Amino acid sequence: MKILRNYLLKEFIGPFFLTLGVLSFVMIIAGNLKKIADLVINKGVDILSVIKLFLLMTPYIVTYALPISILVAVLMSLGRLSSDNEIIAIRASGINIFQLILPLITLGLILSLGLVLFNDRAASYAHYEYRKTLIQIGVKNPTAAFEEGVFINSFQKYVLFIYKVDQKRNRLLNVRIYEPQGDDKPTRTIVAKSGEFITIPEKNSVKLKLMDGTSDEPDPNNPTNFYKLNFRTYFMNLNLADAQKSGNIAKKEKEMTIQELRNEIKRLKSLNINPAPLIVEIHEKLTLAFSCLVFVLMGIPLAIITRRREKSINIGLAILIIIAYYPLLIGCESLGIEGFINPALAMWTPNIIFGTLGTILTFRLCAS
Repeated sequence: MKILRNYLLKEFIGPFFLTLGVLSFVMIIAGNLKKIADLVINKGVDILSVIKLFLLMTPYIVTYALPISILVAVLMSLGRLSSDNEIIAIRASGINIFQLILPLITLGLILSLGLVLFNDRAASYAHYEYRKTLIQIGVKNPTAAFEEGVFINSFQKYVLFIYKVDQKRNRLLNVRIYEPQGDDKPTRTIVAKSGEFITIPEKNSVKLKLMDGTSDEPDPNNPTNFYKLNFRTYFMNLNLADAQKSGNIAKKEKEMTIQELRNEIKRLKSLNINPAPLIVEIHEKLTLAFSCLVFVLMGIPLAIITRRREKSINIGLAILIIIAYYPLLIGCESLGIEGFINPALAMWTPNIIFGTLGTILTFRLCAS
């Protein structure tokens, strides 16, 4: 039995690492190729910073690539054994099919438990460091922090909208800057025809020089009201340098560990604030980890039942499972955040459905 177990694992390991490598490369490179080219060619970001961003993207990519790689490897390894009638020969020798697939189920469970820790620690840490690195790049090369035609929330007090960025001249054209006041107060607005950055490396600070525009300024007699001020030149500090200090960068949900999320949930509950998004985030980390085991349970019976050696058929089956699983996960996530379903139950629904289906098919396969 030991020889048979090693033989099956050998068939599994090759496709697993090949799929994991290719899929991770495609998701990192192809998915971010436009952004990378823009940072290096148009915005002049040094290649070492881009490589660092690549490395920090990897843990988050692995969270999704690892379960998919396991699914593909199970389908290809068992599909090959089934198509060559080796499964029939193993059964004919008196070995129950469950003894054959038990190593794969055990491996799926081990990888799921390992991915729980990986998602909680490595992926959360890398996501946080990725955002900190982007802020550091923004201090060294301010135009790298800006994108045309979108609202930019990279700064502590301001929301920016820039219609055009002139990379060669380091200028911004048609700038809108909004400063929310909170407490139902009107938002302060600054409008300028153009702007440019003034960097002070020794002070690690960035200032924005605006030209030809108008600014809302508080009325000294009534600070809740504004009056329009026309200006030829207007200077403002965007506080980007201060934001790069780790102590000043608040963690977002995906950047928190499970324990940090639990602490934040307690704090929100004490303030009578619904913590559903944080609960969803905790269970998303766990659900994605245990999708490894779920995909093993789904892949085993499908690979043996179809009895097809062609890699295209096995990859096609993997794609069908993936396009059914992940949209369902996204939909349940939205329902959990909105409160239509219990957040924990919502996130575990895809695993419950696919895991139950895979378990039933596997049980029937072993009993036949």
